[in-house]
Amino acid sequence: MDSLTFQRLLHLNQEFYQKFGPAFAATRRRIQPGVRRAVNGLPVGGRLLDLGCGSGALALELDRLWITGSYFGLDFSNELLVEARGALHSAKPGGVDIRFARADLTDPGWADLAAGFPVDVVLAFAVLHHIPDSSVRARILRQVRGLLPEGGVFIHSEWQFQHSAKLMARRVPWETAGIDETKLEPGDTLLDWRYALPGQPEQVGLRYVHLFTHEELAELAAQAGFTVDSEFESDGEGGRLGLYQAWRKIIS
Repeated sequence: MDSLTFQRLLHLNQEFYQKFGPAFAATRRRIQPGVRRAVNGLPVGGRLLDLGCGSGALALELDRLWITGSYFGLDFSNELLVEARGALHSAKPGGVDIRFARADLTDPGWADLAAGFPVDVVLAFAVLHHIPDSSVRARILRQVRGLLPEGGVFIHSEWQFQHSAKLMARRVPWETAGIDETKLEPGDTLLDWRYALPGQPEQVGLRYVHLFTHEELAELAAQAGFTVDSEFESDGEGGRLGLYQAWRKIIS
């Protein structure tokens, strides 16, 4: 993908969270059923790195469930991190060491920040599908592998909006955002997001999303040095809007 198209896609999502961050956080106060299932299988007291931690819902859930452990949440959105820190401050203190920091996964330097926080498991729920450019996603996955110990686990989820007629109807022509569709990769999609406060007109935002296939994810795992341990579908209508996978770092 050329650099101009890449930057324009990044700007779409940055602009979305700058404008709708607090409103979006209000729709994510609870973790998704698939996230709950994924983390329930983790050993209590583990060391977790959460990429794209958003407004901190998962951190607070772990703090309620665990009596010990550590959690480091990274997100590029200052607006969502403000929500996360505020929610943590307001919550009853638990036993988990919780920290948040700002980091942009499209900037290679994010891994240097994360390297100062040793982990057993890396999480990335509903994150990779918002990263444009297959080469950038591949680089991020190699960096994730580099942060994990031998046999460490990477758990992630990807939006499978093709299973929802409602979401498919929210696809927006790329010309709406002034982007040349021929410059994009297969699976790249522009979706709208709608939100309305009581008594106020509906607001509409636009987000870039990449629709992953099973074959694409399997290839990414192999290229980055992982094996796909397990997967399941969950969330939304019909329980199929999220594809969850656990990848294990291949021992060199």
